[in-house]
Amino acid sequence: MKIVLVGQPNCGKSTIFNHVAGYKAITSNFPGKTVKFSSSKMTFQGMTSEIVDLPGTYSLTSFDLAELEARKYLLREEADVVVNVIDASLLGRGLELTLQLLELNLPTVICLNMIDEAEAKGIIIDTEKLSHLLGVPVVTAIAHKGWGLNKLFETTFKMAQKPVKSDFQHFSKDVENTIKGLTGYIEKNAYAKELNVTHRFLATKLLENDQHFIDEIKETDASFIEVVQDYQQQLEKCRERSSDEVISSERHHLSMQLYESVVKLSKPKKEFRDYLDSVLMHPVFGYISLIGILYLFFNFVFYVGAILEEPLLDFFYQFLPYAEQVLGADTLLYHIVNGVVQGLAGGIAIVLPFLFPFLLGLAFLEDTGYLPRVAYLMDSFLHRIGLHGKAIIPLILGYGCTVPAVMATRILESERDRFITSVLTTMIPCAARITIVFGLVAFYLGPKAAIFVFVFNIVVVAIAGLILSKIMPEITPGMILEIPAYHMPSIKILLSKVWLRMKEFIVIAWPLLIIGSVVLSLLKHWHLEELINKLISPVTLLLGLPVAVGVTLIFGVLRKELSMVMLVQALGVTDISTVMNSTQIMTFTVFVLFYVPCVATIAVLIKEIGSKRTIFTIIFTFLIAIVLATITRIVY
Repeated sequence: MKIVLVGQPNCGKSTIFNHVAGYKAITSNFPGKTVKFSSSKMTFQGMTSEIVDLPGTYSLTSFDLAELEARKYLLREEADVVVNVIDASLLGRGLELTLQLLELNLPTVICLNMIDEAEAKGIIIDTEKLSHLLGVPVVTAIAHKGWGLNKLFETTFKMAQKPVKSDFQHFSKDVENTIKGLTGYIEKNAYAKELNVTHRFLATKLLENDQHFIDEIKETDASFIEVVQDYQQQLEKCRERSSDEVISSERHHLSMQLYESVVKLSKPKKEFRDYLDSVLMHPVFGYISLIGILYLFFNFVFYVGAILEEPLLDFFYQFLPYAEQVLGADTLLYHIVNGVVQGLAGGIAIVLPFLFPFLLGLAFLEDTGYLPRVAYLMDSFLHRIGLHGKAIIPLILGYGCTVPAVMATRILESERDRFITSVLTTMIPCAARITIVFGLVAFYLGPKAAIFVFVFNIVVVAIAGLILSKIMPEITPGMILEIPAYHMPSIKILLSKVWLRMKEFIVIAWPLLIIGSVVLSLLKHWHLEELINKLISPVTLLLGLPVAVGVTLIFGVLRKELSMVMLVQALGVTDISTVMNSTQIMTFTVFVLFYVPCVATIAVLIKEIGSKRTIFTIIFTFLIAIVLATITRIVY
């Protein structure tokens, strides 16, 4: 059995998915974030099925790649049941997608999520009446608390076992007549069957001038498009508006009619969070608040990491003298043991103390709903460097990991914006690079120096965006972004999210780190490290860095954490400040912050923007890293 979760962005689909499938998808109070679907096996009351979480989509008339991904799945995969998740506090808007889903004639269950939010707004929904009007079951839920989800899946499994296909809702008489006329013509051909849609759904999409379906049919029968245009003109004459506007306004009118017939309004409850935006989105105090929040965030990460790093390092390095005594300093076995201990120490003592509090803070800002406010505040700034305000979403995601950040550029409509934003996300310090900033700059030079690095990075990214925008000029559209309500996140969900993100480091990066440490130790044993360092020496000498640093830059292309963790091993000291002065530490950090993206990022760049543009990105970021690190060496 295949259950598919469909809904508009930020309606709680991923929260429901995680509740029944185990925490496998990153959820966020951030609309437009999910750009690929997640699937998992789930067992409910002894029955096993597949559950799929599709990207949030406002409409089945796709405008961006995330929405296209959702529609493609619905049309090409055979879903046994569609669970349409709706934010109950935004019922009128949510029903517009529901009306389109019902035209697909698939077994459907409606989940009115966040019913507590609706009631807080004074919205009382008659679910029985809504179910009767739509002809499908309607269940209420509060997903982040797990309330109502048992009933939801009981209803879903019943629907799968005895499917009841709903009736679509009818538009105004003149519009219905046009749709029926075009539907009759479609029924004479096999277009709907080939595209795996109902005749009515195809007719509606063609009248909406949906380019995807028009292109599909044009390939097989160009003459049919002339028939479609005749029906479009017929509709336009009737309403004196374009046919897509007519269909859109009809759907909106119908959803509002449904809303008004099932909703009673009472006095909303006033809460403290209702007043927050008067400060956090204020044209002056909003930016002051942003600076204050980020300052507290980064200080929190530094102080937690600083407390843990040194005692953990001392704990691991106490074993090396014993290993040296037992195995001998120049033996192969000692170098292997030394590499393993260095790798374990690097992961536990250097990376995790900074990575965990950073991911926890980022998850908290995501789930409270503050990040969309940041996007709103940064909109005018991004327009100044020639980018769409929505580009802030992948840029903010870049502070977690560059790979999903590059993938999130799919939410941007313009190919040019997707390319420029992809390049800029590779220069945003991901969690791995952030651990380098905290582990080196903050630890040895102080938290103020680390904050300077982050501010400097933002300035460089802005200048790079300006340069790329001048090379590829284009008028960017205004930003339309939903600002969700504030939520107090669940501790369990926060920790689950942090674990999901840390799991990548523990499962992928940490083994690489240990293997890399062993390889570096063996290179030292066989005196091959000097050869590699000589090859990299033009870069290290130019930057005024110790020649021994060269090999760590090579390993850093695999995973950015390796650059710092293996720095300790390459230099042969536990206290880096005894070998590198403050200028060298800052120069090294600036270079690692901007130079070649990691292998995983390169792979996703090739997929998203193509190999030629990926090569440009690698060269562009490498040159920026060389120039800025050289300037740092001279100025700092």
